[in-house]
Amino acid sequence: MIYTDLAPGYRISRVIKGGWQLAGGHGAIDRSTSIADMFSFCDAGITTFDCADIYTGVEDMIGAFRADFRNRRGAEALSELKVHTKYVPNLDVLDNLTKRDVETAIDTSLTRLKTDRLDLVQFHWWHYETGDFLQVASWLTELKAAGKIRNIGGTNFDTARSLAMVDAGVPLVSLQVQYSLLDNRPSKKMVAAFAKAGIQLICYGSVAGGLLSDRWLGQPEIQEPHENRSLTKYKLMVDEFGGWDLFQSLLTTLRCIADRHDTDIATVASRAVLDRPGVAAVIVGARNRAHLSQNAQIAELALTRTDREEIAAVLAQANSIPGDVYTLERDRDGSHGSIMKYNLNKESA
Repeated sequence: MIYTDLAPGYRISRVIKGGWQLAGGHGAIDRSTSIADMFSFCDAGITTFDCADIYTGVEDMIGAFRADFRNRRGAEALSELKVHTKYVPNLDVLDNLTKRDVETAIDTSLTRLKTDRLDLVQFHWWHYETGDFLQVASWLTELKAAGKIRNIGGTNFDTARSLAMVDAGVPLVSLQVQYSLLDNRPSKKMVAAFAKAGIQLICYGSVAGGLLSDRWLGQPEIQEPHENRSLTKYKLMVDEFGGWDLFQSLLTTLRCIADRHDTDIATVASRAVLDRPGVAAVIVGARNRAHLSQNAQIAELALTRTDREEIAAVLAQANSIPGDVYTLERDRDGSHGSIMKYNLNKESA
């Protein structure tokens, strides 16, 4: 595995195990099996985990894993594990959030994750014109000063709002964004601006919900209804990218590269994103350990100049996805925003 410092003294694995698929939206989840899987990821060197307050049951599951890990391997080994969560207030409460509301949410995550300090809280805001995201970010900064949060990051903010937080004194170390061979939006202006601000990218969607994989090579264009909301989301990105035929050309190119390295399409797609400027890590949306060997290969794969040139030749034919990071998804009346769920925090989460 390969590692990087996201902040001074804060080291993460550059491949991160995602937690969204453990929330149950992709099929039944067995808690004990999922916790055993987490041990397997750690043994493979993937020691950083991503979750969120809105991923129903996942913070609690990772908390149980952390307690089990400490009992089996000790406090020193536990310190190598990093758990990134998110603070995602519901759309319908943005107008009237209080500092107490924010602290209560952070305390809830602390309790679920069985820790006295959250490693990284990634802040998300559904609608810029509703409420005051800068005020809420400042409250998170105060909670960091109080010792409840180690690092603050963002999730899906655009370039201007991210820099506005920095200008307001929020010590933003990272931004979690969608970034893939299909979605080039972070490369437009965010990467250059963040290099000056010292903010690194943590990337989800590097395999486009599984579309950038061998499963879809040579397959006819998928039609609605899709088997899950993730496929719906990323099929829209294929359409923005240039359509199914161009997508198949990309898969064919990735397969040729994968053959040269004795690996698979998804590994090549993820490594190509990991190699981009400003990228600290990629998140693998692993529901279980079935693809763990491929996930670990992301760190081992070294793409050649020829590999990169072949990928670039296909991408040169693609459309540039419009807008900054998450702009399309913020249009609640558009095709991307209309499939989103905006009020996901529940008492049972």
